[in-house]
This record gives sequence, structure tokens and C-alpha cells, in this order.
Amino acid sequence: MQETFEEYKKRILGYQAGRDPIKVQVSTPKKIERLLDGVARNRLTLRPAPGKWSVAEILAHLADCELVGGYRIRKILGAPGTPIQGFDQDKWAEAGRYARRDPRKSLALFRALRDANLVVLKSLDRAQWNQYGMHSERGKETIEKMVELYAGHDINHLRQIQAILGSG
Repeated sequence: MQETFEEYKKRILGYQAGRDPIKVQVSTPKKIERLLDGVARNRLTLRPAPGKWSVAEILAHLADCELVGGYRIRKILGAPGTPIQGFDQDKWAEAGRYARRDPRKSLALFRALRDANLVVLKSLDRAQWNQYGMHSERGKETIEKMVELYAGHDINHLRQIQAILGSG
């Protein structure tokens, strides 16, 4: 059975509970690099089960999510209360041909986008952290809550990568 948005949000926020979401986001690219060290590309592109993403697909997804997240945060900062459109990750994976992407290039893109987004996040004052957008599926979402969700999202996908590679 498909998870509801509330169930997803609760699960993802639960992963990062008690952790500094910025520290989680800073550490994620390094952790992924360590997990991928010495792993052959064919192993990274192998799906663990039918309908489940490979490590390469997860990395392409992380890069796209970082692009979307950075845009959303900047959009909120420029126009508080702005609408935020959700997206279908499976349709993006298919249309973006995640399965064919070079996993190390996806990781490099993820790292570059993450670094750029962290520069913005680390510059925010308290009032900016409380600015929000209206997500089409999740409703009112502050920048602070988005950052917490992205940290939990990182942990979720790190766990998936570890499970696929048998390293955690």
C-alpha cells in the first residue's frame, strides 16, 4: 500500500529527529562518496528488485531533488507564501532516464548543488527560516521544515544505498 503524504512526512522527519539538519546535509555527500569508493559502475546500476531504484537512480534523484529544493527555498525567500509545486519522482526518473545516468556524475552534481544550497541556508536569519511556501501536496511549509525534510530524505536514501551495497 502506498504511503500517504502524512505517513511519509512522519517517517522522514523521524529519521532526522534529534539531529542538526544542516550537519546531516553537510555530511551526506561525503558519506555517499565513502560508500561508493571502489564499487564498480555495473553494481551501482543494478536494481535490487523489480520496481526498486538502483544506487545510480537514487543518486540522480538526489541531484534533481537538490535542484528543486534550492529553487523552492530561493522562491520562498523572494516571495514568501509562494505556491510550491510537488512532482512525481517516478515520472522524473523515467523522463530523466535516471537508470542511464553516470552515478559518479550524479553524485558530483548533487554535491555541487548541495554546496550552493548550504551557502544560502547558512546565511539565513531567524525570520527567513520561518518564511514559507504553500506546497501543493503538503500545505504550508517553512524553510526550516523543508530543511528538516531534506535531512530525513538524505538519511532515507543513505540507508537504501547501504542496504543495496551490503554496507550497513
